[in-house]
Amino acid sequence: MRVATWNVNSIRARVDRVVDWLVREDIDVLGMQEIKCKPEQFPYEAFTAAGYDVQLTGLNQWNGVAFASRLPMTEVEIGFAGQPGFLKGAEGPDQPLEARAIGVTVDGVRLWSLYVPNGRSLEDPHLVYKLDWLEKLRGATQEWIAANPGSPIALMGDFNIIPTDEDNGDPSIVVGQSTHVSPEERASFAAFADIGLIDTVRPFVPEGYTYWDYKQLRFPRNEGIRIDFVLGNQPFSDLVTGASIHRNERKGEAPSDHVPVVVDVDVQLDEDDDDRPMIF
Repeated sequence: MRVATWNVNSIRARVDRVVDWLVREDIDVLGMQEIKCKPEQFPYEAFTAAGYDVQLTGLNQWNGVAFASRLPMTEVEIGFAGQPGFLKGAEGPDQPLEARAIGVTVDGVRLWSLYVPNGRSLEDPHLVYKLDWLEKLRGATQEWIAANPGSPIALMGDFNIIPTDEDNGDPSIVVGQSTHVSPEERASFAAFADIGLIDTVRPFVPEGYTYWDYKQLRFPRNEGIRIDFVLGNQPFSDLVTGASIHRNERKGEAPSDHVPVVVDVDVQLDEDDDDRPMIF
């Protein structure tokens, strides 16, 4: 099973190249972030014609996450237990939830498509929200792992954190001055390892970025950052046979500023359930 994550930065603007890539790369399941549309605005037809079903959550022209799969999706879950909300200028509990998390199960593998809050700046309340959001995500994931011992789970998506200096090639992002590289954010990301999650891509792809800003010729200069991940527990990681970062998707006409990240997962597909279209 080929599983991928991609911050598409508006699915309506990039539906043709996303679907073309899905078919060309033989992807079974894609988690998307920043779809930037409501459910009634999503371009379902193009995915359906290519043999993919879609599950999504989207509230407005911001955020939004989705799955496209040519295998059956079950146990669809919008948001995770304890997910905090955010409203600029508001304080206290019960803030409105944003469309940043969706979970599905495909062939016994639990997958989450996640768009972690950006943080905005070191002094912004959005950074406090980001750290709280990540803490609640870890707690919900840890509870799921405890309740489902031996079952594979992966958290996929745009984490908006650069875990190490080796993951940062953008000279404008400086430790002590920028979000994404603050000690608090890096510690929050590292804490996922404490609950047993593993970066399943780096063992197969020792270097490379997943995002390049549109400004300052960042892509031609390869001044990118790595902020898109597939973090899996040990049962999931044991199934991963390969991984790739599809840098070329940053090229061409109107690309997203992110590129797809793919992992190959060795699960035995049930031939009765494998309704993937034939590709010649």
